[in-house]
Amino acid sequence: MITTFIVPGLGSSGPEHWQTWLEARLDNAVRIQQSDWKDANLADWSARVRWHFSRTPGRFIIVAHSFGVLAAVQAASDYRERIIGALLVAPADPAHFGVEELLPQAPLGFSAILVASDNDPWLRSERAVHFAKLWQAEFVNLGTAGHINVESGYGPWPQGRLFVDQLKTQDEFRSAIGKQSHRQVRRLQPGAAGRGMAVGGNRKRVVGAGRNRDGTEVGLSPLAPELMHSGHAKIAEATGRQLG
Repeated sequence: MITTFIVPGLGSSGPEHWQTWLEARLDNAVRIQQSDWKDANLADWSARVRWHFSRTPGRFIIVAHSFGVLAAVQAASDYRERIIGALLVAPADPAHFGVEELLPQAPLGFSAILVASDNDPWLRSERAVHFAKLWQAEFVNLGTAGHINVESGYGPWPQGRLFVDQLKTQDEFRSAIGKQSHRQVRRLQPGAAGRGMAVGGNRKRVVGAGRNRDGTEVGLSPLAPELMHSGHAKIAEATGRQLG
């Protein structure tokens, strides 16, 4: 079963916060507790996140807010192969805490959606874009949404649930593509791989990859078009859901 880790920011997320709302609506959600919610100690916070990651089997999704984003992305570097994706909402600017050099300076290695706003007092929008590019995360700007917390009107947040669903759908898409590719490779005759490859647009197929013993040609079916959809809009199209 997939675990969803809820990683709040300073002060934790109260009963009206969107993280609490989301936690109650997700199967197998685990809230990561910090020893001191008022102490912005990145080393302690990320160690606590790692502790939870290391003791939870299987794969997981991260839903982090504010300073919790910083702790989550630092801890995640050791668990990339198990992370389905991360929803990183309103990151606190690491420069405020003197910890920017301690954060990843390259792509995270897993799918991520970074949600920010134009008037967040904890992170300027251009800085949010910088981190989205640095970490190769999908960037979503909610406009004048403040720190995307209760004070700025983010109690119940259905769009946040859709972002989590998007991360799961993207993972299912990649898994389906991997299985389809594996089946195609298995159907190749020995020594035939690498011959007769044809690529066109977003579809890939193998033609004339080899011949059977009776002389008939071995051909492989193209990937199903629905498995070749990618991107936010096309995933929504394939699943019949509106993803924000």
